Amino acid sequence: MAVSVRLEPLLEKELELTAKRMGVTKSQFIVSALERALGRKNPYDLLLKVQAEVRESLPEGNEFLSPTKAAIRSKLKTKRDANQADWLAFQEAKKQGKVWSGADQETDKP
Repeated sequence: MAVSVRLEPLLEKELELTAKRMGVTKSQFIVSALERALGRKNPYDLLLKVQAEVRESLPEGNEFLSPTKAAIRSKLKTKRDANQADWLAFQEAKKQGKVWSGADQETDKP
């Protein structure tokens, strides 16, 4: 169905330039804008759908990591676990009113 709309010359020129920049016709641009305005086309819902599809297509774990990246990730995880254990030990000592020295903690040397 054809619909005619009167636009100010400046608005029409902006429409033309924007549609051209987006690689669509003026009609396609207008239809898309109307769909969004009427709630029939929500970009956020589309984003969520695409993210879900991508998550489903990705394998679990580190299957696509290079050996170097896997080693770095493993080392970082080990360090994080050690830091978390130290933090929990500090919190426990604090709870018991003891001074936590962290003497068993490894020191990082540059």
